[in-house]
Amino acid sequence: MSETLVVVDVQHIFADPDSPWAAARFDEILAPLDRLVAAYEPHVVWTRFVAPAAPQGAWVDYYRQWVFAMQPPDAPAYQLIERYAPRPTLDLTTFGKWGPELAALVSDTIVVAGVSTDCCVLSTVLAAADAGMRARVAADACAGASDQTHAQALAIMGLYAPLVEIVSTDALLS
Repeated sequence: MSETLVVVDVQHIFADPDSPWAAARFDEILAPLDRLVAAYEPHVVWTRFVAPAAPQGAWVDYYRQWVFAMQPPDAPAYQLIERYAPRPTLDLTTFGKWGPELAALVSDTIVVAGVSTDCCVLSTVLAAADAGMRARVAADACAGASDQTHAQALAIMGLYAPLVEIVSTDALLS
């Protein structure tokens, strides 16, 4: 079985402690993430959440609430953090990254890491599971908006076993 590491949204907008979207413990996931990237390269897909040019539907209200996020994809806030740039990215205007674009880039199983556990990671993993993709979530290489919501998201994803498996970086690399 072959695996692809999907690194979800390790961008400045989630790393910057002053950002309204800062992920708690972002810096703490970098060491496990570095280990995963080293082990999985070149089978790594990097994703970025970006704002749409013109929000549609419920996204209109969303961006009224989060006006600061209405920046172009090339804005500094939407770039991968320096240690992972420059790399090619799959850019989407949705929380979940699972869809035809990502499906075309992965193999039998995805290993998911990144931010935010309780938003983009959760949305990606559950959509992949619905599509029949096996997903392994590297819990210690993910960060949520808070410790509580991170733990809650991991618990919810764990309910999708055996389609979704919650694991540690050590377990993945052993």
